[in-house]
Amino acid sequence: MSTEEIRSELAEIVNEVTGIPADDVQLEKSFSDDLDVDSLSMVEVVVAAEEKFSVTIPDDQVKNLKTVGDAVNYIEKAQAA
Repeated sequence: MSTEEIRSELAEIVNEVTGIPADDVQLEKSFSDDLDVDSLSMVEVVVAAEEKFSVTIPDDQVKNLKTVGDAVNYIEKAQAA
């Protein structure tokens, strides 16, 4: 799965959870500062992403996922492991 494919799928998840247009979910966007994703919604996004991409994102790693790009990178590495 390419970086863009992961970003696109993640954008759909963010859209489903928060209502933020998928086109606004770009790699450089911060979940909290740019997209206004609150902590509860972020948990929902992480759970949905874990199911969608068949990866595990430990709770202590979620705080490191500041941007959409951080999340895409994490998913890429987790899928490669």
